[in-house]
Amino acid sequence: MFKAQKWATALKKAQRDDRRSGSSLKESKFNKHLLGEIRTLGATKFSIRDLFESFVEDGREIANSWSPRSGGTKSGINLQEAGVDTAAFSNITGQIVYSEVLEAFNDPIFLASQLAKTVPTQFNGEKIAGIGRLGDEAEAIGEGEAYPMAGVSEEWTETPETTKRGFIVPVTKEAVFFDRTGLVLNRASETATWLAINKEKRVLDVVLGVTSTYNRNGSASIATYGNDSGTHNWDNLAASNALQDWTDVENALLLFDGITDPNTAEPVLINPNTLIIPTALSFTAQRIVGATEIREVTNSNTTSLSPNPLGGARPGGSQAAQFNVLSNQYVSSRQGDSTTWHIGDPMSAFYYMENWPIQTVEAPTNSEMEFSNDIIGRYKVSERGACHAFEPRKMVQCTA
Repeated sequence: MFKAQKWATALKKAQRDDRRSGSSLKESKFNKHLLGEIRTLGATKFSIRDLFESFVEDGREIANSWSPRSGGTKSGINLQEAGVDTAAFSNITGQIVYSEVLEAFNDPIFLASQLAKTVPTQFNGEKIAGIGRLGDEAEAIGEGEAYPMAGVSEEWTETPETTKRGFIVPVTKEAVFFDRTGLVLNRASETATWLAINKEKRVLDVVLGVTSTYNRNGSASIATYGNDSGTHNWDNLAASNALQDWTDVENALLLFDGITDPNTAEPVLINPNTLIIPTALSFTAQRIVGATEIREVTNSNTTSLSPNPLGGARPGGSQAAQFNVLSNQYVSSRQGDSTTWHIGDPMSAFYYMENWPIQTVEAPTNSEMEFSNDIIGRYKVSERGACHAFEPRKMVQCTA
């Protein structure tokens, strides 16, 4: 375990420097160095008892007094008397908890951050006002003639109300006494994982079309995917297009050619870059995208070879692989089947309207919970946001 004692002197010096400069504890050079150690060593290397003994006044005596051998003379502790040192312990422990929470919440197995662009907002649902595209209004102008006025059209979309979700991680007297750093961090990590799963399902429901949030100019919500019918005046649903080879990807891409801007009737320019695949199709998708060549046998039993059209250059000349394949077990469970797949540019089609990202807040010291529950520290973890289908014309759904 990491020994916290060697940092005590540095922390107190940083505190004195912070008082002179007016900086807060969280801005101290020591705290930044501690965060670097957490990232380098990992949060599980830190001993919560060592931290308590170092940063709480008489911390070692207090922890030892909880032992039955000492007669348990101190059934509680007066954190208020410990003052700044207790704040240091609380802050550092909070940083360790936050590090573990952030690692669990940002586990790469979750797709949400790759499917929806995060848009910070201070509103609980808002009207995103925009200006419709001008269209091709560039006219030939004769010598000495006036330039024509280009009109614009107003449009907007309304995002859903955001939702707050979170939990509280307690640090008990037992956790310090028995040095259960792993227990505290496991609780934080496990709960953060479930918080991330909750966000994953909410984002996937919007991206996969399970939940309809798209609306335009005050209309009712319109299905994210569908044929050109009624209020759904574009076709981004390719039925009977099971994913088997590159031609199925081509069929989906051809639908984008027919999708036009609702203001100008011009094609919606898009560079599809992502395949969203249920796990049952993940190997198929990887084979299709990763193939180096295509072999075709004609009726005369002649075999022709050609480069994989899906591995070629993007529009603009980029030689990078065209498609990022995203998949996990929640894709099939949320959409209800293992054959439907999606293609497009999800980061420009979907927004995650975020009031605040994952964060931790420390409870005040010397609280009632300390006396009644032997909880000497609490850290509230929360995030608030909602996913919104901003421009579903940049995605296509394919069914088998």
